[in-house]
Amino acid sequence: MNNIYRNASIGFRYTIPFGWVDRTAEMREAATDHEKSSVLLAVFERPPQAAGTTVNSAVVIAVEAASSYPGLKSAAQYFGPVTELTTAKGFTPVAEPYEFPVDGRPIVRRDFQRTMGSITMHQSTLAMLTKGSIVSFTFLGSSYDEVTQLVEQLTFERVKKPAHK
Repeated sequence: MNNIYRNASIGFRYTIPFGWVDRTAEMREAATDHEKSSVLLAVFERPPQAAGTTVNSAVVIAVEAASSYPGLKSAAQYFGPVTELTTAKGFTPVAEPYEFPVDGRPIVRRDFQRTMGSITMHQSTLAMLTKGSIVSFTFLGSSYDEVTQLVEQLTFERVKKPAHK
């Protein structure tokens, strides 16, 4: 696997940390409704069977039909269901969702954390609405700084402005 995932349809790319394990196919197969959602990328620092004493850092990028969320008009509204799901897994929101543009794209971000014994897991989820879909980018790491480094590997193509006549 080369270390760059490109998605021309949505117009972004993600530089995968060297040596990470690609689990996209397994997570795609585990999804329940392939008509409404799809895992685009799922990479982890180590395989799930390789137990460790640290957080198994990860990046999961998914796309869902916006129609799955009746009344959804903005990416910020998506964080209602995301927060419900994330808190059910033991995470606590760190702050309210906030605007977090990446390469000029309107993106919303929310940060979470979960303490398990002596380990604190940090999660940041970014979301954007595009082409009738909601695209979510979820980053997991052992510190806010690590998550920030993972987020910084996400880039978007420049939006081309039409030429003036």
